[in-house]
Amino acid sequence: MLRGAVLILVSLSAAEAHDIITTKITWSKEVSRLVYKRCAACHREGGSAFSLMTYEEARPWAKAIKEEVLERRMPPWEAVKGFGEFKDDRGLTGEELELFSDWVEGGAPEGEPKFLPAAPKESKWLDAASPAGASEMPVSAGAKLDAPERVVAVRVKDLKKGASVQVIAERPDGSVEPLLWIYQYNPGFARTYYYKAAVSLPAGTEIEMSPGDAGSVTLFASPSKSSAKKLPLKTRGVF
Repeated sequence: MLRGAVLILVSLSAAEAHDIITTKITWSKEVSRLVYKRCAACHREGGSAFSLMTYEEARPWAKAIKEEVLERRMPPWEAVKGFGEFKDDRGLTGEELELFSDWVEGGAPEGEPKFLPAAPKESKWLDAASPAGASEMPVSAGAKLDAPERVVAVRVKDLKKGASVQVIAERPDGSVEPLLWIYQYNPGFARTYYYKAAVSLPAGTEIEMSPGDAGSVTLFASPSKSSAKKLPLKTRGVF
């Protein structure tokens, strides 16, 4: 009798140690494809971070990964979505965030291994190089363009680790162009952000940053006469 009670307790403890499965989303069908697409450049054997290429490797980290992706610390893109439209955006979409969250909350099941996709080809995290032939314009809050420019890319400068900053361009007609919003900057993942389409800014456009003393940015403009005139910092709110 005592032995039977002990076995029951052990069985119950074992059952409680496993999450109850409440989702049809599985590692094999959906989540592995997301990880291979968004995480494999770093999270692989021989990569810059621990491997997440198999279910056995990823499952113990499921809840921690969920927290990282929901806080948008991973994948390390840093530019806030919807504030400027960039090429090669590595940030997760809303649908991808929901998929991963639902998988973890539903018990993070493996599913049938036969549905696993082919392993991704090895790739590396590469910082986008400065645009070839583009002129560089280092600007800070309050800078005003002396000439019209077609801005093709942007990069933050002098930003402290962990800092966040919003950068906009206010045209003379009052219209506002969001240029970049960096959230919790990590210099280890600093990069040049290329716009999907060049941003046209007329002469007299003013660059505003919030907070104004966060640092500076470099704007890369397609070949043309480029100059920027530094103005006193403004105190009016723009966000």
